[in-house]
Amino acid sequence: MLIAVVMMLILGAILGLGLGFADKFLKVEQDKRVDDVTSMLPGYNCGGCGFPGCSGMAEALVSGDMDTIACKPCKAEKKQEIIDYLKNTPGPDGSTIQLKG
Repeated sequence: MLIAVVMMLILGAILGLGLGFADKFLKVEQDKRVDDVTSMLPGYNCGGCGFPGCSGMAEALVSGDMDTIACKPCKAEKKQEIIDYLKNTPGPDGSTIQLKG
């Protein structure tokens, strides 16, 4: 019985270390512009843009899949703020995004 408990502790420690190393060395960096654009959107998550929520549309804007802001409840000032932000803020690869107003 004692051997089984010790073996499980050793196995747990080895697997825990493996997960720790995997988290550190296999991490995928996410574009911080997605979070910034999501915070600029109204946050209603209504789906009027064709995406399941504001974060889905923000990800499409940042990745370049959309060239206009399709958010219906978003005010014109906020849309212009998002356009200016994406035009002036480079991503991890150094590129900026041009959106239609």
